[in-house]
Amino acid sequence: MTQDAEVDALVRARIRGLRLAKGWSLDDLAGRCYLSPSTLSRIETGHRRIGLDQLTAIARALGASLDQLVDSGGDAVVIKPHHHPERGITTWVLSGEEGGSGMTVARLRITRPASRRPEDLRVHPGRDWFTVLSGTIELVLGDRVVVVEAGEAASFSTMVPHAFGARGGPAEVIAVLTPDGERTHVDS
Repeated sequence: MTQDAEVDALVRARIRGLRLAKGWSLDDLAGRCYLSPSTLSRIETGHRRIGLDQLTAIARALGASLDQLVDSGGDAVVIKPHHHPERGITTWVLSGEEGGSGMTVARLRITRPASRRPEDLRVHPGRDWFTVLSGTIELVLGDRVVVVEAGEAASFSTMVPHAFGARGGPAEVIAVLTPDGERTHVDS
C-alpha cells in the first residue's frame, strides 16, 4: 500500500470512527455537513474520492480539524524520555499540539538544584503550572524562593524571571507549559 493510500484509509477510518463515537448515523452526519448519506457512505468505504471541500465540511461537523483527520505521524504509545544531563532534567512530553490548546503537558525528573544566578533566570510570555509528584522543588521567582513539596502545585507568570530545580534530591513534576514555556523548559 502506498503512503497516499495509507493516509486515505486512515482519514476514512477516522471519519467513520468519530461519527460512530458520537453515536451518529450517516443521516445525522449528512445533515450536519450538507452531504448526502450515500456520498458519506461511499467516502467512508473508499468508493468515492474525498474532495477538500467535503473533507472540510466533514471535519467541521465532527468537531475535528483537518490536521487531526489527515495526520499520519502515528500515535505514540510508548513515550521515550529525553535526557538533558547538562541541565539535570529528563523530560517525557505527554501531550502537545494534539490538544489544540497550544499548551504542552510534560513529566519532568529534575536532579539539579535551581540556579539563582540572574543570567540563568528565564523570562517568556505566558504562565506555567506544575504539580510535584515526588521530592521537593525550589522555585526561584525573581528575588523570592518558593518551596513546593510533593502533593503541592504552583502557578506563576513567566514574565517574572524564574528557574526551578530539585531540593534535597531528585524530584518529579507534571508541568503544563505554554508554547514559550515548552521551548524554554523542555526544548532548551
